[in-house]
Amino acid sequence: MTAVKRGKPDFLFLFLTFLLVSFGLVMVFSASAATSIMRYHSAWYFEKKQSVWAIIGVISMFIFMNIHYKKFEKWVKILFLGSLILLILVVIVGTNINGHKSWFGIGPFGVQPTELAKIALVLYIAALIHKKGEKFQQFKKGLLPVILLMGLVAGLIMLQPDIGSVIVILLGTSIVIIVGGANSKHLLAILLCVSPIALIIVLAKSYRIQRFTSFLHPWTDPQGTSYQLVQSLYAFGHGGITGTGFGLGIEKNFYLPEAHTDFIFSVIGEEFGFIGDAIFLLIYVLFLWRGLLIAVRCEDLFGCLAGIGIISLIGFQALVNLGGVTGSIPITGIPLPFISYGGSSLLISLTSIGILLSISREKESKPDLHNLIIEKQ
Repeated sequence: MTAVKRGKPDFLFLFLTFLLVSFGLVMVFSASAATSIMRYHSAWYFEKKQSVWAIIGVISMFIFMNIHYKKFEKWVKILFLGSLILLILVVIVGTNINGHKSWFGIGPFGVQPTELAKIALVLYIAALIHKKGEKFQQFKKGLLPVILLMGLVAGLIMLQPDIGSVIVILLGTSIVIIVGGANSKHLLAILLCVSPIALIIVLAKSYRIQRFTSFLHPWTDPQGTSYQLVQSLYAFGHGGITGTGFGLGIEKNFYLPEAHTDFIFSVIGEEFGFIGDAIFLLIYVLFLWRGLLIAVRCEDLFGCLAGIGIISLIGFQALVNLGGVTGSIPITGIPLPFISYGGSSLLISLTSIGILLSISREKESKPDLHNLIIEKQ
């Protein structure tokens, strides 16, 4: 059997990942310092916790980068079942924060099982599509089981409730299904059936309706339902073209709620201005494009779909966050990957990048010539 040496990881993608994580750590400190001093009498409280998660995440990234991505196809069923169990447990015994049971409290840290469920579902669907092959074109034996899995995970997350994560998961997995070769007629039929259900779920709670109406008309209730969005827009306006300068933003000082988590892009806009936002978004788009390029270059179907799923989850999560804080779409409470404060999100995101880097090593794989010559002799 011919031995194969794995290629080097995509260093541009790795560099862009480190660049985003490093910038995120800097911005978490800037956005959280005032809140951290008020609550914990130290400007470094949130920064220290985020740094710990970043170190663990980078270690995880390097570990997964050096594991052949095909092994994940064998492990994914156990990973998926484990994530389902955690999603059930968090609703039962999870920590209740602002009416949401999305976290397990472990000492000073919090763990959000939804983050694990995102990557587990994407990998499991990629493995199923690879296994089914041409049968995936069929509805009952191909697409239906995958749709049921998506519905199961989405339903468990809605029990928390966390509609933002549901949106990201459904969008990310839908891309995997489309690229995997699902029948377009089947997809259209499912979309027509699911859309009314989704509308009912959104309209079932008054606070969701308020979020939607406040997004459409933010200035009608600037001190009430639209407060977060209005303060976010103030931050962008105050930043102008060049920004106030690093650390000199005003909105993060108890005006803008969750400045170091959901609204950290608003802090970037205030302190670095339109130019800083544009440069940041350019780097983020380059990062997403490079990740997508790694995925589509993979000749193995599982590797290709897994890579597309991973980068789609990160891309859609960023899009939902940026859309919410800029008033382009309703606010959903989704953090900005690699930038916002949040240990679970950072850890799982970096672990996912490790899988993508593992996939990137295959595009440069070359036979071991020494062993090949021996084998021929």
